[in-house]
Amino acid sequence: MTKVIEIIYYVWRCKTISNLMINEQIRDKEVRLIGADGTQLGIMSAKEAMFKAQEAGLDLVKIAPQAKPPVCKIIDYGKYRYELARKEKEAKKKQKTIEIKEVRLSPNIDTNDLNTKVNAARKFLSKGDRVKVTLRFRGREMAHMASSKHVLDDFAALLADVATVEKAPKVEGRSMTMFLTEKR
Repeated sequence: MTKVIEIIYYVWRCKTISNLMINEQIRDKEVRLIGADGTQLGIMSAKEAMFKAQEAGLDLVKIAPQAKPPVCKIIDYGKYRYELARKEKEAKKKQKTIEIKEVRLSPNIDTNDLNTKVNAARKFLSKGDRVKVTLRFRGREMAHMASSKHVLDDFAALLADVATVEKAPKVEGRSMTMFLTEKR
């Protein structure tokens, strides 16, 4: 009894893995058929379309299920799936994920330390990443938050040749943040 259930589950799972209906899964009365070479063969019954696909030694695949009547095409399904996977892989290769790198500063930072942080941010921007500049306040520094905004302004001014301010400095809790992106 359990083996029968496993087999039924396996068959059901195989049908749901593919989002396209192929061959016997197509149960529509009428379909619009496109041949293997791309020519339109017209509207016919699904059985007749299935017969033509078998005659050609290929698969019948429902391309547009929402159309009236649904559009089916005679193609080699394995080759079609391979082509789709290859196109998807190529699209992922061309995709650039933009990361956010963070540079932390303090209100009483020295000019040399600021220049070091600017160089680090310049390197991140040259790689195409966004930079989050955080000015962290501790203890009594919290009382002078407004007067410390000049540190972020100086940071942005030093990077003005390669970066633009995406989000202006904004106070969030114990820190003030600003986002920079590469100039285009």
